[in-house]
Amino acid sequence: MRTLAITAFLLGFCASLCAEDLPDYEPQMRVTGVLRSSGSAEMGPLMKLWEAGFKRVHPDVQFADNLKSSATAMYGLDMRTADLALMGRPVFPYERYGVYERSWVYPAFVEVATGSFERLHKSPAYAIFVHKDNPLAKISVRELDGVFGAQRAGGWNALSWDTKVARTPKDDIRTWGTLGLVGDWARKPIHPYGKPRLGAGAITYFQARVMGGGELFNEELREYAEPARMIADLGRDPLGIAYAPIAFATPQVRAIAVSETPAGPYAPLTRASVGDRSYPLHRPVYIYYTIDDAKTDIAPARGDPRAKEFLRYILSRQGQADVTREGSYLPLTAPVVREQLRKLDSTAMPQEHELMEE
Repeated sequence: MRTLAITAFLLGFCASLCAEDLPDYEPQMRVTGVLRSSGSAEMGPLMKLWEAGFKRVHPDVQFADNLKSSATAMYGLDMRTADLALMGRPVFPYERYGVYERSWVYPAFVEVATGSFERLHKSPAYAIFVHKDNPLAKISVRELDGVFGAQRAGGWNALSWDTKVARTPKDDIRTWGTLGLVGDWARKPIHPYGKPRLGAGAITYFQARVMGGGELFNEELREYAEPARMIADLGRDPLGIAYAPIAFATPQVRAIAVSETPAGPYAPLTRASVGDRSYPLHRPVYIYYTIDDAKTDIAPARGDPRAKEFLRYILSRQGQADVTREGSYLPLTAPVVREQLRKLDSTAMPQEHELMEE
């Protein structure tokens, strides 16, 4: 009973804290008809809460959800069988290109929640693990790129090849001394552990966030399809470093603090640091929507007004309170909500439109 009471208190405290400065939902139009969605099954319970809250204001709206996985999300927009695509990860470049090539659909997106702190399959933040006997206490995102990445000419940002993230072998970090360890550790090699590469055109969140969308990993990367096995092996390797959700932690490894740059500040991985996004390797979740019509006439300010009205509810105090009630995902902070509302009302043409016109 005491544990339940503490949990309820924390959830209530988070709800009141996260609701501070968030806008109340104020309808801009009356919504009727059917709103269709495709995509992440894991976001289904949260979607049901959003739908129930929205229907209290718009009782004549209906929802048709076809939520199987994030891999099916863009297909719904592509085939115009969905108005909203729920994604627990960013869209891969090959998914974007396929949509534009086949049907010239122009999707935009907003972040609708922050991924979980520790709940698997709910877009959990990435912990950076080292062996329990390794003295390293902290690392920056830039240093993670040095450890896990390799020489590259650029990286993928949506469908754009960004040469600003190019780097040379001089930026490689291959020994523990380069990360500041001294004594016997200084010259010892770093053993990086990670997920298998997904192949051409698939850029993971880790690659986008840490490696600028780069596709080239450290040549010594030890790839594991099963995170539990990876962390078990890391627990026997004092020279190893890995990224994985905190749910895979064991007594033989420990998570270290992470910062954006070596200048800090460094944040430990906690529910609070993921919720306020001070921990750099948090993971957002998204809803994509189209900003063109069936004739492929594009007008960013237009889009589907019913879909946008629903997204305004999600980006309100009431919609983010639904996120807290769901309990796995974390609500957006007020600055992130304001940023997403600006994107929702933007009249700028998408960068992909210019690329496809070239």
